[in-house]
Amino acid sequence: MIKLRFVQSLLFSTAICFFLPTIAARGGYSDYIQPGDGNSSFHATARHLFAQEERRPSVELTRGYMTNDDLEKAMKDFTKRCTKISRLYSIGKSVNGFPLWVIEISDRPGEIEAEPAFKYIGNVHGDEPVGRELLLRLANWICDNYGKDPLAKLIVENVHLHIMPSLNPDGFSVRKRNNANNVDLNRDFPDQFFPINEDLSLRQPETTAIMTWLREMRFTASATLHGGALVANFPWDGTEDKRKYYYGCPDDQTFRFLARLYSKSHRNMSLSKEFEDGITNGASWYPIYGGMQDWNYIHGGCFELTLEISDNKWPRASELPTIWEYNRKSMLNLVASLVKTGVHGRIFSLDQGKPLPGLVVVKGINYTVKAHQAYADYHRLLTPGQIYEVTASSPGYIPKTTSVWLGENAVTADFILIPEASYGGKLLRSSCDCSYGQPLLLTRFFTETNNGITFALVVVVAFLFFLLQRRVRSNLWKQRQSSRRSTTV
Repeated sequence: MIKLRFVQSLLFSTAICFFLPTIAARGGYSDYIQPGDGNSSFHATARHLFAQEERRPSVELTRGYMTNDDLEKAMKDFTKRCTKISRLYSIGKSVNGFPLWVIEISDRPGEIEAEPAFKYIGNVHGDEPVGRELLLRLANWICDNYGKDPLAKLIVENVHLHIMPSLNPDGFSVRKRNNANNVDLNRDFPDQFFPINEDLSLRQPETTAIMTWLREMRFTASATLHGGALVANFPWDGTEDKRKYYYGCPDDQTFRFLARLYSKSHRNMSLSKEFEDGITNGASWYPIYGGMQDWNYIHGGCFELTLEISDNKWPRASELPTIWEYNRKSMLNLVASLVKTGVHGRIFSLDQGKPLPGLVVVKGINYTVKAHQAYADYHRLLTPGQIYEVTASSPGYIPKTTSVWLGENAVTADFILIPEASYGGKLLRSSCDCSYGQPLLLTRFFTETNNGITFALVVVVAFLFFLLQRRVRSNLWKQRQSSRRSTTV
């Protein structure tokens, strides 16, 4: 009887292990960073997450996928075929020296415009290659349909789309998750809660390339493509106490909106039985530290999602066309959301009428969006269906606030900021020299009476404001969408 119970127990345990789902997305539970006190041992754990070797996909399974050389050639051929709306560039090299290629798609590739930018990154983990294939298919679809499909036309003419099919070509070439230094690139970024990746000498070249890229180029939003699950993941990815629970970032509502947008547009992601609506907060799923997603939001001003696009990390190549069709609409809609919704505009100075680099904040959301240094354009993603109090500011200027009703379409809100000096009348006095030998009666009246000074100030400021409004509206008219409501504050 005892032997029978032992056999039954053994069979039951084996069955549980067999039927448990494999957790591979974002790294899986095997990559969970164990609680620590931020000392050197915890630091080492963050960089060497795979003490256990993963079983690599068979060579047979990899057939039908592009090699690194195939991918490079395909990207070069693409930019030759679609030369008018694309360019090819590299942001750096992998450990083994392979270029980290990026395709930019825009009606003015390589130029800086007052438009939002979006980036897609695939193959962060070497053994998750589906993103490589889908991103090249995305580029080709846009090229083939630009001019005849409204969505392709909208993206090309209003967004700068940057596509990096492979961040980890070294890991892909040997069919392993980590890079050539055996480091998980999605655990290698500086973390907000723990100083696990602050040692610059240990930072991987692929990670450094991404961080430099974001310092040089401003992205409004982005997404990385992973495999091993079917869900749209959003910040935060970790918690302060390293425990598993829902931990939302300041823009939690907006991230949930973007994640749902992808999930609902997908063939079956939103039907998930594991994740409600096919979306999840990263920390609620399982906490990770040193991830790219949270770093983008905190340090890059970029709203990034982690998209798990296939249950199987390395499906057979024959399944790729189906996976592409399941994700195509989602991938396009996510990029198009940058111009279809949110609050967009530019900031100008009243005294000179020039673009003014400034900051944009929304009341109730502890997050700041920076306007572009050259064009002073800002792009604030927000959840539709609400009224927002938006404030623009810049050092030396008086902040301005406006209330915006964000419906189904995007709203344009341009700000004209008044210099603090002119508010006290100093700017007007310095710009008008009335020290003639025989002053006019009207001039004497304005300079000798407080009422005259006030009246003159109001008239001149109102006139300048009127002229600048006309100038601003004229300059921005071509950039606005017909469906977008506009206002100048």
